[in-house]
Amino acid sequence: MPKLTIDGQVIEVEEGATVLAACRRLNIDIPTLCHRDGLPHFTSCMLCVVSSVGRNQTIPACTAKAEDGMVIETSTDEIMDLRRSALDLLLSDHLGDCEGPCRRGCPAYMDIPLMIRQIAEGRLQDAIVTVKDDIALPAVLGRICPAPCEKVCRRAEIDNPVSICLLKRYVADADLASSTPYTPDCMSATGKKVAIVGSGPTGLAAAYYLAIDGHACVIFEKNSSPGGTLREAVPPDQLPMEVLDKEVAAVRNLGAEFRMSTCVGKDVSLEQLRNDYDTVVLAIGDTKDADTDSLGIEVSGKGIEVSRKTFRVGETNLFAGGGAIGRRNLAVRAVADGKEIACSISQLLAGKEIVGRVRSFDSRLGKIREEEKTDFMQGVQPGRSVSPDIDQVIGMSPEQAAEESSRCMHCDCRKRDNCSLRRYADEYDTRQSRYKASERRNFESIRNHPEVIYEPGKCISCGICVRITEAEREELGMSFVGRGFDTRVCVPFNDSLAAGLKRTARQCVEACPTAALSFAEDVENKDV
Repeated sequence: MPKLTIDGQVIEVEEGATVLAACRRLNIDIPTLCHRDGLPHFTSCMLCVVSSVGRNQTIPACTAKAEDGMVIETSTDEIMDLRRSALDLLLSDHLGDCEGPCRRGCPAYMDIPLMIRQIAEGRLQDAIVTVKDDIALPAVLGRICPAPCEKVCRRAEIDNPVSICLLKRYVADADLASSTPYTPDCMSATGKKVAIVGSGPTGLAAAYYLAIDGHACVIFEKNSSPGGTLREAVPPDQLPMEVLDKEVAAVRNLGAEFRMSTCVGKDVSLEQLRNDYDTVVLAIGDTKDADTDSLGIEVSGKGIEVSRKTFRVGETNLFAGGGAIGRRNLAVRAVADGKEIACSISQLLAGKEIVGRVRSFDSRLGKIREEEKTDFMQGVQPGRSVSPDIDQVIGMSPEQAAEESSRCMHCDCRKRDNCSLRRYADEYDTRQSRYKASERRNFESIRNHPEVIYEPGKCISCGICVRITEAEREELGMSFVGRGFDTRVCVPFNDSLAAGLKRTARQCVEACPTAALSFAEDVENKDV
């Protein structure tokens, strides 16, 4: 039996075992996109490369046989660079979005496409969870947000955008009108205390998410009622105060304490708060309107200076956001600041590195071409938005919400949360633009299978589906067609996907390392 050394660990493996198998025996993670246990080796992605020391060779771990005396290193700088280059090459020709443009356009980065699908399926309880994962005051914002998400909605390139803001309001209003409005589960109490100065959109959102993380929050507000600019500057015909009151109550129900008619800097000093609490959030609104001198902090012409990534004031226990940092014209941005502040504070209080919210790699298709519109509109409700007919006081009816949600073109990836290519892109900090071609191919979506969608532009030619269909003896299966750079994976003889994947559809979809093969939304849990 061959004995080899991998990253300083000696292991003996059975004759014929691969270096990849030996690494896995030692719990050493070797990335691979084209390998599948039980299938013939293929060696196309070249992510599994390792260094054979002494032989001065770089070898693919998935096919290289373990030999006696081998010394293998798996994570040298050279190996990491080679893997990163392999990923950059794969991504350079990757056609598709990880996240929908609407989500990118939302300052709170709300999962808009998921919310819309949940509405379309009548799953309003799930939809409110999705909304409040990122937006603490959705009924408020559903009335006053200028909807930057709709300005980048791809449906606008066909006729007009999906009425995202009204759909969010529909979900939030339905929740508030229910007998048991949604209350998220909170983590166990951490014993940490946070003082929040100001009860406007930033302060309320920070308290909401800090409470979820198990921290005790006390909100100090100089006025007699909470809400800040939401109560003072928004006309009641646009934002009824009972709506604001209900969403404030949701924050209070999580355990946040409100101390009204308490002016920090006069009734209690900022220094005292910093001594009495683990951290302090300054959500005081526009510093031009606040008495910052009484707080004893330095304020520039733009507002309180913070890290743009973490919202932390220097290396102190102070955090600030919203109008206090001088760059927030939208209430949704102020609400987003509140959540991001809560994220940074929770990292600090847990003794972790303070990095703020971390987002995953996000492939971007860009503006769709005229000839691609037909593919994007497959299975999508035609016709313009119903929003012009909506009563601005009552909002959408269930029928209107269902109709409007069916207009979404599902621009986000169907496998965004379990795509191996995306996971490795994050892990290796790749750059999709490194080898970007000057002219991209056309996006294509093949839907001639009753349950499976094939998007060739996301295929990395790993050959897994080809080998599965061969092993399972599909009559047609999937095959490589063409030569060189024109090689592609498809059903032979230009036949339909339904003809190629008669028995192996589920196997191929689940094994596909990208979203080239994916399920349509309504069949993910069915036997295919």
